[in-house]
Amino acid sequence: MTTNPSAPGLRDLAEAAGISRHWRDVEGCEQVVADDALAAILAASGYAFGSARQIKGSFAEIAALADRLPPMVVTEVGLPSPIAMPDSRAELTDENGVTRPIDIAAGWIAAIAEPGYYNLAVGGVAIKLAVAPRHCPLPCSPERRMWGTAVQISALRGPVQRAFGGFGELAVAAQALGQAGCDALAINPVHALFPGVGNDYSPYSPSSRIFLNPAMADPALLGLSPLQESAGGVLIDWPAALPRRLAELRQLHAGLDAGVRDRIKRDSEAEGAGLARHALFDALDCHFRPLGADGWRDWPAELHNPDGAAAARFARDHAAEIDFHLFAQWLTRESLAAAQRAAREAGMGIGLIADLAVGVHPGGSDSWAMPDAMLRGLTIGSPPDPLGPLGQNWSITGFSPVGLRASGYAPWIAMLRSALRSAGGLRIDHAYGLSRLWVIPEGHDSSDGAYLAYPFADLARLVTLEAHRAEALIIAEDLGTSPPGFTHAVSERHMLGMRVLWFERAEDHGFIGARDYPAGSAAMTGTHDTPTVSGWWQGRDLDWAARLGRLPAGVTRAKAEEIRDWDRGLLWSTIGDGSQRPAPDDPDPVVVAALAHVARSPAVLAIAPIEDLLGEAEQPNLPGTISEHPNWRRRLPAPLEELLDQPAVERRVQAISNRD
Repeated sequence: MTTNPSAPGLRDLAEAAGISRHWRDVEGCEQVVADDALAAILAASGYAFGSARQIKGSFAEIAALADRLPPMVVTEVGLPSPIAMPDSRAELTDENGVTRPIDIAAGWIAAIAEPGYYNLAVGGVAIKLAVAPRHCPLPCSPERRMWGTAVQISALRGPVQRAFGGFGELAVAAQALGQAGCDALAINPVHALFPGVGNDYSPYSPSSRIFLNPAMADPALLGLSPLQESAGGVLIDWPAALPRRLAELRQLHAGLDAGVRDRIKRDSEAEGAGLARHALFDALDCHFRPLGADGWRDWPAELHNPDGAAAARFARDHAAEIDFHLFAQWLTRESLAAAQRAAREAGMGIGLIADLAVGVHPGGSDSWAMPDAMLRGLTIGSPPDPLGPLGQNWSITGFSPVGLRASGYAPWIAMLRSALRSAGGLRIDHAYGLSRLWVIPEGHDSSDGAYLAYPFADLARLVTLEAHRAEALIIAEDLGTSPPGFTHAVSERHMLGMRVLWFERAEDHGFIGARDYPAGSAAMTGTHDTPTVSGWWQGRDLDWAARLGRLPAGVTRAKAEEIRDWDRGLLWSTIGDGSQRPAPDDPDPVVVAALAHVARSPAVLAIAPIEDLLGEAEQPNLPGTISEHPNWRRRLPAPLEELLDQPAVERRVQAISNRD
């Protein structure tokens, strides 16, 4: 639509709904969202705006939600909290069932000293109270500073040939790394994908962030029959490997004895209704996908309601299939727990650092099972930034801020607990999503999006509370354009920001010194989305950019090399030891120097991708590509325990582990 007399009302309604019309880009320039985009986002959010009367009604709906007593009040220790209730004496019950009186005066509830979840009862009304500590836990090693590495689990190899790595290979790698002095092993997301589907294998586009990916499970970790040996090439053939792995798990399930089946049944019942609903989703997906369905939106309409009669009838008629998917989730939970035990038993101070994806597939389990908690008709992406100059539409969706509040944050808490269940830490991908997300009307370009506000204080406090309960550190991925106040707020809570070598530049565009890295951070040589140190020094990322037509406008490959050569000088002047700068085809001294550079920083934790410890030139993922680059398909050349014995790798490990 074009600007019309109703545009001011439309814009005011968007602001009231938490949709920002104005935003600043990475260069600090103010941008304005078009009225067309505001209208599309409002429509997808369910707000009527076609007339002045409809706009007035939508305003009233928003006001009523704000005035309503929420199912959960989120606060923190030592602070009185506003609560829309009259003066009274209330009863507060803690998680141990101990009840005590508490005052509500002038719309404020008295401060609570102990973190945890409480039930508050007053005047026949019951609500939940979440009380967060002030800070997330931090690792403590008085003898030395901590270091870690990051791996893509599927890239790992083990003593037995397999098409891709799983939790068995992860456990073996954790043992080897722990013996080498590594404290933390950051892993890719292990959220549930669509079962056995080989064309949706990105770990950042899951079906569910609450449940796990059974393709990663390893029955041998639990004393069950091992997975079959299968040849694995340089690149993973996901379309062939994932259906084969699902069939293998089915065969394993068919051979289970009664004792194991009884244990699975008891454990599954203890997990609650959410697991049963996810198993039902996976059974439905396996049923309808061979018929051409890609997620629940392609199923018959009567199955769109997970609580409907058709879904219940399907569950009754396919009980054995649902039992299989309950088994698959049980096997995966137990396998991941075994990998974390292996990491800690090998001496790791932290162990696994899980990764929380920013969203889910719109046709996946979470979107089907929790419709009231999810965005509808909107996908998530990013406006233009250094990693995506044209902006990005990730074709995933996420929680609705209104839906989260209405649910008492139950899905958010369940997701955090799942991620922290078998981990010593959690990396929150695109952590700015705690404050705002760039939402795009489904099917549109990123340029048609706008920022949608989220209840930042509540979400950050709940992260802090769950980290406290799990005794786990939190890393907040804070790359890109930061919302106002975000960095200060998360650092105050002792969430570690990510300080990645390539982005730590001074005003003169040179690289900052190691001592200039913030203490409350994780210092990193790279991520899965950035070039490896070896690849950057050799210009491998420039080769890919030239091949795919992704060089900046007017920049040839030769010009890009000229710019890179200048940057090589800037990098070496910061991380080098004063010796002559290595040639572009001699990256090894640069890799060692980069590892030592992040190790010298005052950061809480130094992390290097495994590709940097191994001196690899290729990166696991190239943002903005799908099939043009072999994303998430690369394998390591050998089992990690063998690679760590190589003299060149030992030098690199020594460089990052010698922190003074």
